[in-house]
Amino acid sequence: MTTAITNRTFVFLRDMSKMEVKTSLLDNMIGLGDMVLLEPLTEESFIANLRKRFDHNEIYTYIGSVVISINPYRSLPIYTPDKVEEYRNRNFYELSPHIYALADEAYRSLRDQDKDQCILITGESGAGKTEASKLVMSYVAAVCGKGAEVNQVKEQLLQSNPVLEAFGNAKTVRNDNSSRFGKYMDVEFDFKGDPLGGVISNYLLEKSRVVKQPRGERNFHIFYQLLSGASEDMLKKLKLERDFSKYNYLSLDSATVTGVDDAASFRTVRNAMQIVGFMDDETQSVLELVGAVLKLGNIEFKPESRVNDIDESRVKDKNELKEICELLGIEQSVLERAFSFRTVEAKQEKVSTTLNVAQAQTKKRKKVMGVLDIYGFEIFEENSFEQFIINYCNEKLQQIFIELTLREEQEEYIREVTSICASFSLWSFPYTSLKQQ
Repeated sequence: MTTAITNRTFVFLRDMSKMEVKTSLLDNMIGLGDMVLLEPLTEESFIANLRKRFDHNEIYTYIGSVVISINPYRSLPIYTPDKVEEYRNRNFYELSPHIYALADEAYRSLRDQDKDQCILITGESGAGKTEASKLVMSYVAAVCGKGAEVNQVKEQLLQSNPVLEAFGNAKTVRNDNSSRFGKYMDVEFDFKGDPLGGVISNYLLEKSRVVKQPRGERNFHIFYQLLSGASEDMLKKLKLERDFSKYNYLSLDSATVTGVDDAASFRTVRNAMQIVGFMDDETQSVLELVGAVLKLGNIEFKPESRVNDIDESRVKDKNELKEICELLGIEQSVLERAFSFRTVEAKQEKVSTTLNVAQAQTKKRKKVMGVLDIYGFEIFEENSFEQFIINYCNEKLQQIFIELTLREEQEEYIREVTSICASFSLWSFPYTSLKQQ
């Protein structure tokens, strides 16, 4: 608490000394903008303060350097270009709590102090984690440098979101656009603070959703987007039909989502893939793979016994198998054997990619801002195994986060106490001198 109060007092005094009238975190505040100042600190007072602020459209609240966000499930005019400029190059506690303040603090620390940053976003499914990661990226893109090359990199970083969401998000009973994957993205900057590019180092997909979805939920968006938005010619090339009911992997009770235009989303994804850097033939290969996965769900098997009484299985419809092989570019006998036989192999797999000249020769240290957007936790009467793992992962992240935050606050407290003690020593004088007076 001492740390928080000292920071705010410092900001207030500095502004007054300059004779400038600026908004302080303590001025005109609805409730408390920083939970560190909450007294008494109980669960009831904590929730009450959040509710009071939320009722006045204040969806952000601090706990020291932590930002709590409550999803209003409606649009608020707090993400405009004017808001970006308002929070640009301002002290973290100088204005009302906002995710832009966090993004600005992280970016300026990276740009001006050469400190790599990591932003951890965690919370319940539907809380707004994915939107928060987009807001961080869009803010950084707005305040960093400009120029044709820089603008292209910024646009690529922003347009990666529609692609990731198409292949990694799905409708659940709690959220129409739930991230069913976790990603850690490193955004690299040069010495000036201009973005050079980004790389996703971890992508943890809920693969089981491809073959089975709980009642009331959908498969990943891309399947519905493709069947809704692809032209007739494209569907013909992919050997697909527009009717969702033709495919066993698509749940029909929630195939359409109110307010969601899958056809328009597909056009957005196609455009985003082009901006990110997919060549036309690469995009076609990806869509062929999506089509093949849809058709794989329709494969049926029939039993077959050999002379030695060993039960085997064979694919019923060879024509369906033939079309899948044409999409995948493999021999029909190879795929059929993969269906009918099991092979166990254990080895370490390594993937190598080529480097261009600039990447191969560069020796300059790059600045990095990491953004971790993990699956949202959900609590049901009965959790699936995948949901159990997701909840466990969130709990471990929360524990690490709390430990790091408390450690940082404790270290800051020790530094300030030491500083205060040093200041008092400048004003001290011998007791004997006081006695003589």
